[in-house]
Amino acid sequence: MQFHIITIFPEIFSSYFAESIIKRALKNKLIGIHVHNLRDWTEDRHKTVDDAPYGGGAGMLMKVEPIYQALRALKKQTSGSKKQKIILFSAKGKKWDQQLAKKYAKLDSLIMICGRYEGVDERVKKFIDEEISLGDYVLTGGEIGAMAAVDSVTRLLPGALGNAESAVHESHSEPGLLEYPQYTRPEFFEADGRKYRVPKILLSGDHKKIEEWRKKKMRKVK
Repeated sequence: MQFHIITIFPEIFSSYFAESIIKRALKNKLIGIHVHNLRDWTEDRHKTVDDAPYGGGAGMLMKVEPIYQALRALKKQTSGSKKQKIILFSAKGKKWDQQLAKKYAKLDSLIMICGRYEGVDERVKKFIDEEISLGDYVLTGGEIGAMAAVDSVTRLLPGALGNAESAVHESHSEPGLLEYPQYTRPEFFEADGRKYRVPKILLSGDHKKIEEWRKKKMRKVK
C-alpha cells in the first residue's frame, strides 16, 4: 500500500510516522509513505500556493494550478496502481469512519490532498474521487486527517499489528458497536478511599462465559 500526501507543511509528518505501528509497517515494507511539498509544483519565484477569493471574503484559497500539476505528476508516478483513489480533506467532505478505512485498505495507492487556509478552489474537485472530513468541526488543515487515514488503514493491513485479532475485536470493527471494557493488573486498585476490582468473570478461566460477558458489554454508538 502506497500513501502519497500533498501538503505545504511536509515536516509535520516526520515525528508521527517515525513511531509505533506505522514505523514498523514502513520497516517491514507493508506500506510506503511519500510526503510531497505542494510548492514544488508552483511556477513563480515566491512558490505561491494561495490567492484571494473572487467575490471577496475572509482568508485565502489554495490555487487549482499547483494541485492539478501535483496530481498529474503523481498519477504518472503511480501508473502501475490498479486500485487508486485521490481524496481531498475538507470540512465539507464525507465523514471518515472504520468502514471507509476498510474499503480504502483494499487499494494499491492513495493520494491525499491536505487543504489549508479557507479551503481550495472548487475546481480541484473535478480531479479527485472523494472529499473527506474527520468530523463535524474545522481543523487548520488536512494534515491531521492524512495522519488519521494512514493510521486507520495501515492497522487493517495483514501483518501490521502484532496480533491480528486486535483489529477484529476493537471498537467499530462492526458498524455501530464499541469495544467491551478491558482490565489488566492489579486485580484490586484503591484510590480516594474506594476499592476498584476487576470483574470476577474475567478471572474465572471460563472462556465461554467471558466471551458471553464481552458480547453483552459491547455498546452501540449513540
